[in-house]
Amino acid sequence: MASLSFASSHVSLFCCQQSSSAIILRPAGALLRLSRRQPSSHTISTTDQLFPRRSRMPRNVDTHAAAERNSPSTMSSLEAVDELQNGDSAVVVREQQQPLMMGATDDGLPPSPYDTAWVAMVPAPGNPLVPRFPRCVDWILQNQRSDGSWGPDGGSGDHPSSPLGKDALMSTLACVLALKTWDAGEEHVRKGLSFVGNNSPSCVMTGDERDAPVGFSVIFPGMLARAIDMGLDIPMMTQANVDAFIRLRDTELNRMAATTGSKAFMSYVAEGLGDVLDWDEAAMVYQRQNGSFFNSPATTAAAAIHGNNDRALRYLDSLVNMFGSSVPTVYPRSTYSRLHMVDTLQKMGLSRSFVSEINEMLDMTYRSWLANDDEEMMLDMSTCAMAFRLLRMHGYDVSSDGLAQFSSESSFRDSVHGHANDTEALLELYKASQIQITEDEVVLVDIRSWSAKLLKEQLGSDKISRSVDAQEVQQVLKFPFYTTLDRLEHRRHIEQFKAGGFHMLKSAYRFCKEDEELVSLAVEGFHSSQALYQQELQFLTRWAKEARLHDLEFARIMPMNTFFPNAALMYAPELSEARILCTKNCMLATAVDDLFDVGGSREEMENLVRLIDMWDEHEEVGFCSERVEILFRAIYDTSKELAAKAMAVQNRSVINHVAELWADLVRAMMTEAEWSMRGHVPSSMEEYMQVAETSFALGPIVLMPLYLIGPELPEAVVRCPEYKQLFHHMNVCGRLLNDLQSYEREQKQGKINSVLLVAPRHGGSVEAAKCEVRRAIEASRRELLRMLVAEADATVPRPFRQEFWNMCKMVHLFYMEDDCYSSPKELVHAANMVVFDPLRVREL
Repeated sequence: MASLSFASSHVSLFCCQQSSSAIILRPAGALLRLSRRQPSSHTISTTDQLFPRRSRMPRNVDTHAAAERNSPSTMSSLEAVDELQNGDSAVVVREQQQPLMMGATDDGLPPSPYDTAWVAMVPAPGNPLVPRFPRCVDWILQNQRSDGSWGPDGGSGDHPSSPLGKDALMSTLACVLALKTWDAGEEHVRKGLSFVGNNSPSCVMTGDERDAPVGFSVIFPGMLARAIDMGLDIPMMTQANVDAFIRLRDTELNRMAATTGSKAFMSYVAEGLGDVLDWDEAAMVYQRQNGSFFNSPATTAAAAIHGNNDRALRYLDSLVNMFGSSVPTVYPRSTYSRLHMVDTLQKMGLSRSFVSEINEMLDMTYRSWLANDDEEMMLDMSTCAMAFRLLRMHGYDVSSDGLAQFSSESSFRDSVHGHANDTEALLELYKASQIQITEDEVVLVDIRSWSAKLLKEQLGSDKISRSVDAQEVQQVLKFPFYTTLDRLEHRRHIEQFKAGGFHMLKSAYRFCKEDEELVSLAVEGFHSSQALYQQELQFLTRWAKEARLHDLEFARIMPMNTFFPNAALMYAPELSEARILCTKNCMLATAVDDLFDVGGSREEMENLVRLIDMWDEHEEVGFCSERVEILFRAIYDTSKELAAKAMAVQNRSVINHVAELWADLVRAMMTEAEWSMRGHVPSSMEEYMQVAETSFALGPIVLMPLYLIGPELPEAVVRCPEYKQLFHHMNVCGRLLNDLQSYEREQKQGKINSVLLVAPRHGGSVEAAKCEVRRAIEASRRELLRMLVAEADATVPRPFRQEFWNMCKMVHLFYMEDDCYSSPKELVHAANMVVFDPLRVREL
């Protein structure tokens, strides 16, 4: 019966060899732009020999001599940590904190020529011949491009076939209408009309609809009709062209009329409808407390023009007072910007450098969530879903009832998001739906079902929004969040970052202008960490040789295989000692498992159990073989080393607990070996799991390193029920996931497995038994997640609870049933990406 081994996955093991060429360590703090670097030559070979799980492995030869020869002699792992924490890169991060946080306010929203034009069209009170906001008119006059167009920053009116071409057309026509309304800028109007006339037919009738501003098919023809009514002559615009645009609008309106729930979208694009819309009815349903319609300045301005709406005017007054002569395409957006900033920092591995800022942002968000007073958060799907996910995962007590309004598919299809085919909203809802901590959170189950379906439909029809990377959607659908490894996720998000990416509403905009700086900081931190990981791997390789573990011909001693998962999850530089110890114990636990499972005689098994039971008095027992002596001394010496280091952190001795964990493990493995030798079958799942949980070997692998991660872990906490339950649910997930993958092999070998034990309850149906086992895994995973995020009554500090959850993620990834990391080649590739391979960052 298998223990957890990062040297294996499913039914295969892979043996990796480190390159015999020298490992070149990049200096900590060096910012490397990998788009200009050559791929690393120090990758793990994908042609290494493969070994079936539980098969007898050939004797491991020393394939890591190069690592030892090139090990730095002047910098220890701890010195490297100090360099990372106090060197140039850390200083840069701290200096950048405040400017980066400024990107999370509405002050950074870029001007929208389109929305500014509609605000400029609002007449002054009591005098319809004078603009209420003359500064907006002046801004339009001052910001026309040389080709006669207006458009978002970064757009190009010179290239109307570009992704922002339709945006430039719509913005330009709106600006022309604003100037004509007040008989201003005759030459500006002429040049603008020339741009519209020259580019409208080719741009409007071609191109990807994902590049069009939201509501383009309604708004642009509506403005075109208004321009004609105002007597404007558009060059190159024939009556046939005009008729085609009007048909475009009529087709869209007929489509919406045939669709239930289109009223919200029709109100959102109401500036293209004019007096056709019942503005009073729209105000009753869609006008928000701040006076806006959908937080859209353009729609709100149209309401002020057509509906004489005082609340809309007050919103516009406050908007112009805040931004001056121009307005953004959406306001407010601060809640979304704050949450997006927090999410970005986490996804790129930078959150540890911005802890106080993140806490402040989330505290503010939580207060609004409880008060239910933030319309931006509660009415916007993306913002609400992101708020729920981030708050819950950071330990804030939020109910899934806050997402109840989005529980049905119709809530999306009938919304502005749905009519705009908004992938981001779907993706955020799907991510939020996975953070389920109780079985009765039906809201999350429902959202997960329909959002996944619609995301798959968008992928299949190539309808993913431009602001979302299709690879991101594929990744999220394939790998649930409880199967992700932090450092691999950081790498993926850094490499997939798109500089200059726009979000498209009625006009394109970028809400965070500091993303490039974040990427630079993330790249620097990732490469510095890799330099440290490489040193740690060299140290572990040397340790395994000095401990003579390679002399154990039956054992799978592969430092890289066991190190990579720890680096991927316990990735922070200051956790170097914990990473190293966790890797050592994983190698030792794997060797113990191999002794009991394939390599040892009964005498050797019993001898090892007795030695560990006696612990400090082991000399009284003696060694029955050299193999047992090698294995015991490695366990004993490593445990003593841990206890000495833990003393400095814990201010107490932990050696008794360490010895107890090893004793529990070997006793459980001895019990399983005796079951196998006697042909004993446990009478119940309870009897089986009492032994099988412990034999999975997570005690030494997970619990011992906790003493090194800080803060203090008192004996009372280690013995408390909460700590035991965390350990239990982690073990249940690991053991049962392993059993799902190994039941066929173990059945042939005459060994015990939970699937085989449960099958008789279902008339011998293995499929029914697997379903029951999966339900047990899901229940333990949900409970473990609940315990992770439950701060109110927690006895175990969050850093320790996090490590239980991290291991749960690890086993879920390694034992996934859908061909994710079942391939040794994929595992080798993942290990290389964490430890060796330089980032491949897109040009910023």
